[in-house]
Amino acid sequence: MDLQEGVLTVRQALQRVGGELLIVAPKTQRSARRVALPSACVTVLRAQRAQQLADRKAAGSNWKGTAQGLVFTTKNGTPIEPRNLNRSFEALCVRAGVRKVRFHDLRHTCASLLHEQGADARMIIEALGHSSIRVTMDIYTFVRLDSQRLAFDRVGDALK
Repeated sequence: MDLQEGVLTVRQALQRVGGELLIVAPKTQRSARRVALPSACVTVLRAQRAQQLADRKAAGSNWKGTAQGLVFTTKNGTPIEPRNLNRSFEALCVRAGVRKVRFHDLRHTCASLLHEQGADARMIIEALGHSSIRVTMDIYTFVRLDSQRLAFDRVGDALK
């Protein structure tokens, strides 16, 4: 991450192989990408980096983190177990009073919100690392009824 420039570079993935969590190359060439970060994310990621440095200092010689560049780790620097991430995310959803969704569904939400805000399809597929516009538009985006209504209201206004 380059928090000065506000850019995240995706160059690896965490995958379970033979029961063990391993750092692997992204699935496709397009999956390896640079993503511009909104300022709110940069602020939160700076706080995360400070927390990780504090965790590293507190762990001392027990720190197991390496130069893998992981943004989110356990208190001793190891990758977060995906099941633990999912449990934590579910608890956050309950606490926030939002409906339960899978952590992965946040990608769908991001794509749909970008689409609703007028981002073009090319930008959305670049951000998500998809190889096909069809995957992005058919699977990852949805249009809310209120967005449909607003669009039809604008068409009605144009016809007046």
